[in-house]
Amino acid sequence: MGVGSLVGFPRDTHAHKRLRNFVDGWCAAANAPFFDAGRILLLRDEQDHPVAVSAVWSSGAARPGLIEPLGVHQEHRGRGYGAVMSRAAAATLREMGSSSVTVCAESSNVGAVATYLAAGFVADPEVTDWRRDA
Repeated sequence: MGVGSLVGFPRDTHAHKRLRNFVDGWCAAANAPFFDAGRILLLRDEQDHPVAVSAVWSSGAARPGLIEPLGVHQEHRGRGYGAVMSRAAAATLREMGSSSVTVCAESSNVGAVATYLAAGFVADPEVTDWRRDA
């Protein structure tokens, strides 16, 4: 199946380009030297529909692990799938030997913050991001 057949509107070049970039990014990650330290998780609902996906990254035994990214399909948000996926991702990192789990979310992303809190995460104080235009 080609990328074009995955796009709902094959003539929508913007959607096709976004999908192509997404696929290219995952292919690059799969060929990177650190991919062995990661796992990709897929959550399905009772009807076997994919509802959430996440990647976890271990930095080795007795070291913190990272959940990044984590997403819930827009048609399935608000049903607790994000919290279920967050707990499954944390359990996977525990199985990989991680000492703790880190997630990063912008405080303005209220859905992500609520998801992680519902999954039992505790928020650290906010950190200001700094940036400078080139």
